[in-house]
Amino acid sequence: MALSISAAALLGIIVAVLLKGGYVRFGSMLACSLFGFTLAATGLSPLINNGLASLGRLVSSL
Repeated sequence: MALSISAAALLGIIVAVLLKGGYVRFGSMLACSLFGFTLAATGLSPLINNGLASLGRLVSSL
């Protein structure tokens, strides 16, 4: 739970910096976000969650 909140906060900061810096436009960010929410509702969701959890364990073990 703490890892997911930290990851969400970090991603929020990264998106804010990219938007403010002009590297990413708002429309592109919105399209990627909507695609992510759509992908989360599919059968690939458990696979993606397991992959991210494994990546988190790998990073924390370093």
